[in-house]
Amino acid sequence: MKIINLPQIPSEKIVPIFGRDLLAPWFKVSEHTMRIRLIYIVLGTLLVVGLLPLGLAGWSLSGRSAKELRAIEGRYQAQLVQDKARQIELYGQRYRDVVSGLARAFELAGGESVILGDGADARLQKTLQDDPNMIALSIEPVSGKPHRAFQPDVIKLQEVEERIAEVLSKISGRGLVFSRPQVIHSGQEMGMTIAAPVMGGENGEQVIAAIVAIISFQEVFKSVQQPTSKSEQELLDAGLPVIFVIDHDGRAVAHPDQRVAFSEKPMTHLKVVQDWLEEGTKTAAALAPFTVLRDDGEKAEMLGSYATAQLGDNYILGVIAIQDEGAALVSVSDMRRQVFIISLVAAFFVILIGVVSAKGLTSPVQALSEVAGKIASGDFTQRISVKSRTELGALSDSFNVMAEKVERYIADIQRAADENRQLFLGTVKSLAAAIDGKDPYTRGHSERVSRFSVAIAERLGVSDEEVEKIRISALLHDVGKIGIDDKILKKPAALTPEEFEVMKQHPQKGYKIMSHIPGMRDFLPGMYMHHEMMDGRGYPQGLSDDDIPMMARIVSVADTFDAMTTDRPYSRALKLDEALKLIRDLVGTRYDSRVVEALEAACEEGQIRAGSVKLTRRPQNSTTAQAQTQPQAQSQPQTQSQTRITLQQSNINVVPPAP
Repeated sequence: MKIINLPQIPSEKIVPIFGRDLLAPWFKVSEHTMRIRLIYIVLGTLLVVGLLPLGLAGWSLSGRSAKELRAIEGRYQAQLVQDKARQIELYGQRYRDVVSGLARAFELAGGESVILGDGADARLQKTLQDDPNMIALSIEPVSGKPHRAFQPDVIKLQEVEERIAEVLSKISGRGLVFSRPQVIHSGQEMGMTIAAPVMGGENGEQVIAAIVAIISFQEVFKSVQQPTSKSEQELLDAGLPVIFVIDHDGRAVAHPDQRVAFSEKPMTHLKVVQDWLEEGTKTAAALAPFTVLRDDGEKAEMLGSYATAQLGDNYILGVIAIQDEGAALVSVSDMRRQVFIISLVAAFFVILIGVVSAKGLTSPVQALSEVAGKIASGDFTQRISVKSRTELGALSDSFNVMAEKVERYIADIQRAADENRQLFLGTVKSLAAAIDGKDPYTRGHSERVSRFSVAIAERLGVSDEEVEKIRISALLHDVGKIGIDDKILKKPAALTPEEFEVMKQHPQKGYKIMSHIPGMRDFLPGMYMHHEMMDGRGYPQGLSDDDIPMMARIVSVADTFDAMTTDRPYSRALKLDEALKLIRDLVGTRYDSRVVEALEAACEEGQIRAGSVKLTRRPQNSTTAQAQTQPQAQSQPQTQSQTRITLQQSNINVVPPAP
């Protein structure tokens, strides 16, 4: 692709020639700009100022309350499990003392002879009757017959023997032996076995017997049960703590739901139980919040704490308490809900009051905005009427004064623009006539080429602005011939090759003349390139195909058509059909097919004849029409042949004449 070497003219050097759109940049309002109504800003400000402090204060207070309540619940829970652990320790201490006391009593009373003496069974049975929490009591001599007493409605002999055998296998010297609490299947009750050795022999260090007691765990169950019939989940949902006891393996031995304890369910899935198993022997009590996954798949934050109940030197139980944090802190949620409801009510009244009060502020501003928009679009007759004793009233009066001055100013500018337009067109036509006047055979040539070009451009559907650019460019297409020697320009015969090379310089000369005028920038392509050919064999640059601007293609065909259909010193005018045929034969090599087709269509319909053309009247744009509603603009009527050219920013746009 070839580069069109036209020098760029800085936009800041473009000087407005004439036209109403001279002021377009001053009043242009983007149609795509997003606007926010002032009433929304006012209401938003009221909501932020009124509700934000309320919401932040409520949320802060509820957060602080949640923190304090969580701390209180934690302290309460920690104290609760410690109290339960002390109760279990006291309960265990009681029966530990009973068993160890019996063992010491037998040691002091004579040892084996007392154990094997008569009346032991009766004494054991009486001990059971005096203490309902003691399920079974047995004296197990190393040699000899054991003495046993038990509550047959709670435990069977076989289970008694199994439990006694379990603890006896663990006795190896002084010191109590405990078994983990287990279910008594015959009585559906939890029981714990305690054994104490009876020492004797020559030096008193020999185990001669053992005192074994099976203790009911019912008192421990009562200590962890809530005074309600609710299940574990119901207790958690109500925000109440669930307390249970576990052994050193993490299995439940006492639970508000007896089925959990009787099934010896492992509770190690709870993080607080895991913490106790790791730290229970080192820490008497601790808080251990954790998270659980509910049956519905939702996570729940839990408050957890644990304490250790020391039953023996080597046997401990864990007392665990868990509580649903969300349910426990439901009062905080209620507080936040109340803050939200109060905020909604406050927001309703803020909006209600804000709409009423903001209307009085925003309505005048909105009216002012609408009138300003209409003035910006070109209707300078608009005025605003705001009856107010505030600054808005003063603003309205000042705005109306400004609008009147702007209206008068625009009218003066329009009047000057019309005069500039007439002067410009007159100058262009005079310049074209001066060029044509150098040769009597080409008189009127530039005017005819201009009119032919306009007719062709209209056929091609070119915009109104481009049509007017083509009109002016065609009028001035031969302006460079001013710099061509008259001997060559008026030569009555064909030019020699050397003379033709000189004649070929007229596009560059025209360009040099007109390029110094900033306002002529949009007309240069037609003047400079109307001798370019589609096959690239034209001049001055040898452009081809789409590198040639449409303006230059149109002027080229119009120029050739007029040259063929008018008499010249070296040739007679051709008939219309002959001229069209010659031009058609050069389609693709010299001329654009679309331009030639438009010329042929205009000739077939009679719009274009040799030396004449009938131009259609083109519609007037809305901006010009609005300007002519002003009294000053109406004082200068326009004819069909007149053209209004306006300058928007740095581009010259052509507006057709008013119908």
